[in-house]
Amino acid sequence: MTDRATLITNFLSASPWEDWHRAPLAGDASNRRYERLRNDQGNSVVLMDAPPDKGEDVIPFIQIATYLRAQGLSAPEILAEDRENGFLMIEDLGDDLFARVMEREPDKERPLYEAATDVLVTLHNAPLPELEPLGARLMAELSSLAFAKYRDVILEEPAPELLTRFTDQFEDILRSTVKGDTVLVQRDYHAENLLWLPEREGVARVGLLDFQAARAGHRAYDLVSMLQDARRDVPAVVEMQMIDRYIAATGVDDSSFRAAYTVLGVQRNLRILGVFARLGSDYGKPQYVDLIPRVWDHFRRGLDHPAMAPLADFLLREMPTPTPDVLSRLRGQST
Repeated sequence: MTDRATLITNFLSASPWEDWHRAPLAGDASNRRYERLRNDQGNSVVLMDAPPDKGEDVIPFIQIATYLRAQGLSAPEILAEDRENGFLMIEDLGDDLFARVMEREPDKERPLYEAATDVLVTLHNAPLPELEPLGARLMAELSSLAFAKYRDVILEEPAPELLTRFTDQFEDILRSTVKGDTVLVQRDYHAENLLWLPEREGVARVGLLDFQAARAGHRAYDLVSMLQDARRDVPAVVEMQMIDRYIAATGVDDSSFRAAYTVLGVQRNLRILGVFARLGSDYGKPQYVDLIPRVWDHFRRGLDHPAMAPLADFLLREMPTPTPDVLSRLRGQST
């Protein structure tokens, strides 16, 4: 038995779930691992295994989950915890991810996105907890991963001067367009992290996952995350309807919000290009490389906005289009 397995056994032995049946659940791009535990009566809970020696920390998850639940939102209840060793037992919100529900029942697409948009309206009306800011410089630096792990790996010619130029100029664009009051942004708010809970009411019908990296940021950030989804195609008409819905519900300035939304879309999609390229080339996870063409399309569309004019030509010139040959390189395959 490995040390980690022994720690899990010890955690469970001091709990009511010691004799429940265990089965693995699908993980994500992090080092966290999940198991579902069931008893003979059909009750279930979820074990989160977040190894501290691999950079994981359960404390942010606990803090943000507690805050979200206080706002009437459906983050999982924390049932037991071992902060030192990185274990949590959390409420099981089921398997009805938005993405799976929409595959089975396409007519639910708009109602689900409406419910998720309303969650953001509720969250953004709540008092902001103390969080690190997701500011212009940090966002520009996060986006620069597209140079280090996408462009440079593909072209095999690192260009630190281009990265510096991009980071400085993009920081200026972000600073001038992404401004105003800040809210809690979950940062991975999309159809693979949202669960449909139709037995609940109102905004509580949306189960929330993967929010532990929350920061204080712009109102449009999570809306972009949801509507410019790296993993599924969101119809353009639904994207526009949800932006309209959010603006109508909050009363934010239409023009400035849409400009910030577009620039944040470029920021997020550049970062995701870098993250997915790194997962493919450095960590042997080619399934993420397969998602890059959709991310590229989101990124390319955002460059058409006037706010991106200072960098649009530069980015189109320096960022390689994800052709089949490019994608093969990122998968570590010879061509």
